Amino acid sequence: MSACTPTRHDRASRRTRPSPRRPPRLRPRVAGADVSASITVFLIAVPMALGLSLAVGAPLEAGLVAAAVGGIAAGLFGGAPLQVSGPSAGLTVVTAELIQIYGWRTTCAITIGAGLLQILLGTLRVARNALAVSPAIVHGTLAGIGVAIALAQLHIMLGGSPQSSVVANALALPGQLAVIGGAAPLIGALTVAVVLLWPRLPGRAGRAARRIPAALASVVIATAVAAVAAPGLARVDLPSWRSHAFPELPHGPVLALATAVFTVMLVAGLESLLAAVAVDRLAADRAGEPVKPPSPAIGSATAVPPQRSDLDRELRGQGVANTLSGLLGGLPVAGGVVRGSANVRAGATGRASSVLHGIWVLLAAALLVTVFEWIPLAALAALVMVVGVQMVSFAHIRNVHRHREFPVYAATVAGVIGFGALTGVALGVAVAVVVSLRRLGRTKITVSEQDGRHVVIVRGQLTFLSVPRLTRALGQLPPGADATVELDGSFMDHAAYEAIQTWRGARIAQGGSVAFTGRSGDSIALAGRSDGGVDLPGRPGDATSAPTAAAPHSCCRPWTPWRNHHCHDRPTKPTHGTNTTSTSTSTSTSTSTSSLTEAVIATPGSAPDTTRPEGTHRLRSGLSSFQRNTAPLVRDELARLASEGQSPSQLFITCADSRLVTSMITASGPGDLFTVRNVGNLVPPDAPPTGTPPTDAPATPTAPATSGDDSVAAAIEYAVEVLRVESITVCGHSGCGAMQALLRGEPETGPDTPRTPLWRWLRHGLPSLERMASRRHSRSRISGRPAADEVEQLCLTNVVQQLEHLRAHEAVARRLAEGTLQLHGMYFHVGEAQAYLLAEGAGSGTGHDEVFDRVGTEEPEPAATRPATCTTAQPTTCTTARPATCTTA
Repeated sequence: MSACTPTRHDRASRRTRPSPRRPPRLRPRVAGADVSASITVFLIAVPMALGLSLAVGAPLEAGLVAAAVGGIAAGLFGGAPLQVSGPSAGLTVVTAELIQIYGWRTTCAITIGAGLLQILLGTLRVARNALAVSPAIVHGTLAGIGVAIALAQLHIMLGGSPQSSVVANALALPGQLAVIGGAAPLIGALTVAVVLLWPRLPGRAGRAARRIPAALASVVIATAVAAVAAPGLARVDLPSWRSHAFPELPHGPVLALATAVFTVMLVAGLESLLAAVAVDRLAADRAGEPVKPPSPAIGSATAVPPQRSDLDRELRGQGVANTLSGLLGGLPVAGGVVRGSANVRAGATGRASSVLHGIWVLLAAALLVTVFEWIPLAALAALVMVVGVQMVSFAHIRNVHRHREFPVYAATVAGVIGFGALTGVALGVAVAVVVSLRRLGRTKITVSEQDGRHVVIVRGQLTFLSVPRLTRALGQLPPGADATVELDGSFMDHAAYEAIQTWRGARIAQGGSVAFTGRSGDSIALAGRSDGGVDLPGRPGDATSAPTAAAPHSCCRPWTPWRNHHCHDRPTKPTHGTNTTSTSTSTSTSTSTSSLTEAVIATPGSAPDTTRPEGTHRLRSGLSSFQRNTAPLVRDELARLASEGQSPSQLFITCADSRLVTSMITASGPGDLFTVRNVGNLVPPDAPPTGTPPTDAPATPTAPATSGDDSVAAAIEYAVEVLRVESITVCGHSGCGAMQALLRGEPETGPDTPRTPLWRWLRHGLPSLERMASRRHSRSRISGRPAADEVEQLCLTNVVQQLEHLRAHEAVARRLAEGTLQLHGMYFHVGEAQAYLLAEGAGSGTGHDEVFDRVGTEEPEPAATRPATCTTAQPTTCTTARPATCTTA
């Protein structure tokens, strides 16, 4: 890609030496947003802490201790500033089993040991390696634990008592349902209903009510109803803090205790690290959206944007929190996605929100004991049951099934449910190893004859497991015959390399010839690595493929699978509509205005392109390339979209210019964008203004003529009303031929000559000309510099003007008023391959400057593209909807 991507060097950055890394601050900066976020998380954490204590059979105050210590200690010493730690839901089953076997005080000592082990592993910097575990194993472990939590708490919600194991709980459930009665099931059902329906309350009142967390609302409502309708219902009983139990020296077999310590460390560590990564993604998504400036910090400190988590420091911080929690008689601590996501959505900017949340929990534990004792146990059990059910994520199930790892997921879930967390993880690892070995051995080798030449096609990785079949296939070729070996994989180990080289030497000695090619037909050279393996160029689209001299368009590989790219067969010539920002407007020709098409599409003075291959050949070649390279990768995803229907998140309105590849620019794929393309990325007003001239009458900037074309309005209405897209983007670009034509003006014609359809359409861009010339509006510009010339100025202004037209559409205005739709302006500089986003509020009549901010390489990836950057060790099995960005590990 280096040959195709322009690079820029910042001289100032060369002169600036990087400042030494400062030690972590133990005194967090406090912003106003952190205070409000901490209160939100506190309202979620308190009922969760009490519910988890009830679920594991620990003293109820142990959950409050874990919530306070987790918030303060992990908040101060951890490496994930926006993560909020507390009692671990993932350890519910493990902790309950430890309490039954060893008692509560020994379980606290086990928690201390797990914390010390986490500190040691964090010091050894192994946190990042822990995430190398297959996601199917991790999510399977959490799903199995979620099933165990849900079954146990269902018994409590129905008025009974949970059994000692998951299987026993499942077997006892029919009997529990047969004797159901009393007020406890009704209070539990009410709690579940409020938790599920609270985020879906409609209307303005619903939006106001949703500011209260659903967990808190459910417990408050259930407590109020129970106080009136069932005063005799079992409630929370918090013992005096004077009788609080502290740890004791553990008693029991050393091996069993060591296994318990390792299990608590493993589950708590993995849960915390995965939660930190998830919170990072949520924070990145939030940073990618227009947000209000942070509130002024308390004191002299200022709020800073969130940074990527330091996982090793986070593991050490979790170890400190677990050690302190165990010493103070609290539950095991881990980071949680529920608390962390609530923290991010509440607007937290740093670790101060986590620390403050812990302080609020500490104060509540000391001052609100009487209030807590009004809460019915059935409500807490129902709340924890919902958490357990939510740990079984159907999105994760679909994801592992798409990547053909469902056997690993199912084995892990079954192992956790039947034998416990540690055994389930071990079973999942064993199944994952078997599946990986099977995939490594599943190399497809075919032999055929084409035009008198024997072709051997190898699909998949070449390892020692494939050598016997490979040698048998190569042995079928007649001696001395010419042969081509097509290698479609990313790796060849030493055994396969030696087998192929031995066969090649023998074949050449017999008078034959041997050629090695990749899937695209490019010749490749087999070069061994220092470790004995061989990296193969792989298929087009693999970003890690090593380009060779024989690959004429290797620089175009990242998007080759999406179209038939022929950069090697195009001679150097002026490109259509190219704008160099220094000559595009100054170059002119006396005859260019004789053809309206040339005025809009072609660069003045450019000659017609006569070097293109025949159109039919190009079309057929491109379709064949798609069927061969891309269709196998996206067939499953397209089949899913065909059955489920489209549900795009964005309406993308952009120019018809062939240089704009929307899927490449936005890193999107099938099903992501609902795209409307037209000349000049214009959005005609929803209704013509009063006094609009007829279609063929001259138009003025203040009265654009109707075009008789409702296709854009129809697309907007369909996207907004039917597809319910979440955002609409109007994207302009540099060197737009339509803007150049508007600047030149409409060519003069005779009175009897009707306007061409192109100019009838371009009149919708006349308000952009008026806006650019008006002094009532600030001039659109790119952050850090003004527009390079009039063409770029009009391109930027046109985006802002078309957004105003868009707001005038009835369906758009209604969704904007509801707060369920966002509008974005975008400018893409073709020559620099650089995107710019219009600042929030610009062009909306609020007085904001019309500034387009540069999108840097450190910007967060969109949520829809998380699956896009598929990283797989076996590209032949990659089923991502965006193979253009699929990279080979």
